Amino acid sequence: MLIFLLILGAGVVVALVSTGGEVNAESMAVAISALVLAGIVSRAINVADQWEKAVVLRLGKFHALNGPGLFLIIPIIESIPSWIDTRVITASFKAEKTLTKDTVPVDVDAVLFWKVMDAKRAILNVADYKSAIGWASQTALRDVIGKTQLSDMLEGREKLGKELQKIIDERTEPWGINVISVEVKDVLIPAGLENAMSMQAQAERERQARVILGDSERQVAEKFVAAGETYAEHPVAFHLRAMNMLYEGLKQNATIVVVPSTAVETMQLGNITGTIALTKELQLERENKLSSRKSA
Repeated sequence: MLIFLLILGAGVVVALVSTGGEVNAESMAVAISALVLAGIVSRAINVADQWEKAVVLRLGKFHALNGPGLFLIIPIIESIPSWIDTRVITASFKAEKTLTKDTVPVDVDAVLFWKVMDAKRAILNVADYKSAIGWASQTALRDVIGKTQLSDMLEGREKLGKELQKIIDERTEPWGINVISVEVKDVLIPAGLENAMSMQAQAERERQARVILGDSERQVAEKFVAAGETYAEHPVAFHLRAMNMLYEGLKQNATIVVVPSTAVETMQLGNITGTIALTKELQLERENKLSSRKSA
């Protein structure tokens, strides 16, 4: 546009100067010539950005790929029907209410990362390569969903993405397009099935908890059996353990422990009077400790 205005302005100035500022047929011819020249030159000069490729056709046939930077074309004879973006492009696609291999309707959202590697094939081999990529991606996603179990789809999104990448890349390779990667964003399942799967997972966790608890009880029982065998072979150890348990109970709690006489005799603690004396002595010791703390 700048070049067009400059040439047009220069032509008008020349026309006015040549006719002494009068508007006549000669000045009009010069101005019209300047207008035509400005249109031709401005159309011939083109600039492509760093990431662009211009497809140039000469008389309807493919001639060249120009850019990036400044380049010239022959007006009328040559034309630019399309500009190709050579950067990595992202496109989202999805499949709704598609049945998996185990007949579960799911909605899957995915993102495609692709790049034009051969601009000539992209413009000549397919009418609209962007739309074609979208349809190829969507049909490939539906095909993969129909061949995959729901559990595999939920657990192996990375595997699903790699399989989609392979299929879409094979379909778009004749168009000069390279599929870099496919990322599965989300897999949506019906609400009823989601609740059922949640209940199933909860039941599985409860089963595992019960199994662990049962195994713990078995291990504790085995330890008790081993301890019983040890005490059976060593009665003195059993008596010492019983006396320690009685002492700890009297020491920690301000309560009266009723011990059957048979147990006292078994532990060889003496008669009932001796046990009572031991209890009173422990209580007196505890009271002395409490009083010393208060006075402190």
